[in-house]
Amino acid sequence: MKFIISLCFIVSTSALCRAASPEHPNIIVIYADDLGYGDVQCYNQERGKIPTPHIDKLASQGMRFTDGHSSSGVCTPSRYTILTGRYPWRTRLQSGIVGVFGAPLIAPERMTIGTLAKQNGYHTAIVGKWHLGWDWPIAAEKKIFFQGAGKKGSNDEAPVPTGEHIAAWRDVFTKPIAGGPTTRGFDSYFGTDVPNWPPYCFIENDRTVGVPSAFLPSGDFGDHRASMQGPALQDWKLEGILPALRDHAVSFIVHAAKTSEPFMLYLPLTTPHTPLAVNEPWKDKSGLNRFADLVMETDAVIGRVLDALDKSGAAPNTLVVFTSDNGCAPYIGVEDLEKMGHYPSGPLRGYKADAWEGGHRVPLIVRWPGHVKPSSTCDQLVHQADLIRTFADILGTKLPDTAGEDSFSLLPLLNGEDKAIRKNAVSVSINGIPAIRSGTWKYIAAPGSGGWGKGGDQSQQVQLYDLATDISETKNLAAAQPERVAQMQALLEQLITEGRSTPGAPQKNDVAAKRFPAKLATPKKAKASK
Repeated sequence: MKFIISLCFIVSTSALCRAASPEHPNIIVIYADDLGYGDVQCYNQERGKIPTPHIDKLASQGMRFTDGHSSSGVCTPSRYTILTGRYPWRTRLQSGIVGVFGAPLIAPERMTIGTLAKQNGYHTAIVGKWHLGWDWPIAAEKKIFFQGAGKKGSNDEAPVPTGEHIAAWRDVFTKPIAGGPTTRGFDSYFGTDVPNWPPYCFIENDRTVGVPSAFLPSGDFGDHRASMQGPALQDWKLEGILPALRDHAVSFIVHAAKTSEPFMLYLPLTTPHTPLAVNEPWKDKSGLNRFADLVMETDAVIGRVLDALDKSGAAPNTLVVFTSDNGCAPYIGVEDLEKMGHYPSGPLRGYKADAWEGGHRVPLIVRWPGHVKPSSTCDQLVHQADLIRTFADILGTKLPDTAGEDSFSLLPLLNGEDKAIRKNAVSVSINGIPAIRSGTWKYIAAPGSGGWGKGGDQSQQVQLYDLATDISETKNLAAAQPERVAQMQALLEQLITEGRSTPGAPQKNDVAAKRFPAKLATPKKAKASK
């Protein structure tokens, strides 16, 4: 016994015996889905009507960033960046998201925050939404059975899968699924890949929990619930997803806190994204609409997770990051919410999918007891790409040139400095339109939102705003400042061609990055009359 204790002391810097310490704190990253900048009360006190007491409490215990950004106005590209510290447009995903049963976006050799943590002796886990693709073992000729419905039931409650459906599903869902979280730096995974898409079941590590054998009832479609029919577990309940993620996250924290190694938990929640499957205690709780109810339920889940961390005794040495993948989706009743006095984007223009600020400026809160001053606010430009280099700095390790190419360390800001850590940042719309920041200036390489948002002067091909005086992006200065527009365009081109925005050896993008603005189509000449 004495020998074991002595050995552990000697090799205390190894993964075998390294417990959480000030140099190796536990790390929890909570990632909300479609939660707008103004959906959190502490970010929108004047025009926010949804109570978020647990997120607000987290902010009171740490640092609240007011100029924090995701890499995109939509899901997959933001998730790619928060895990890798690299802009998503350096990959094959030049616009949109990974489709249903899509292939992995993160390359097998790419370092993630999970890889970094594991290399430094951490136990790593993901609980929640992945949406970064898997190597699904679905033969090309069998794909038709995974995105369609079978015969209608006699009562029209649900389609009935054919024998071919059942056979195809059994063949795939009884096999391991490669290319997922446990191959990208994480020891374990539990969640639903995309909660409003098939397969409608949980996945644990690399296997589905059960074998889907049914279709969803018709009542699970419409009213912002499921979006696409496909294989589901018998009696699958959309309302059960969030509570299951909560319970698994709590269980992980309770058990991990008792071990001898530090832990990292990446908790990408499925809410308040659709399905707006609100559980009974939260229905009509907001007095606004179902989305607002789900925001409140999500806040309560975050409270339960943080409470479990407190009770485990691990909270004093745990760094907690809370943020969202993009802004609020406009289709969940935004106009009605605004009529009732709640503005999901706060003072910002646009919503989910947009290149305007409402698409990608999101809540970002960091709590780290003993390091980050409670109730502090930081107005410096920061980005979700910055997490991986921040964690590397905390762990005292250097990232290779092939990792975190667009990641700058938040550590100076967390330590109380008020000096810019990055001079520029890029976020894109759902259509791949880049919005680039340089200080307080913002350039959008297209007219309009680049996404779902309406408006914008279509007579001007690009947009330029000074966010220091125009946070709501109301005055396009592109025509008045052509030199600055040219500077922003040159900067964007430099960031593309160098393959990185941080100091280091130039890197190659995975594909040739698409350039914007798109050239105006040449009008066809009218045919000469005969």
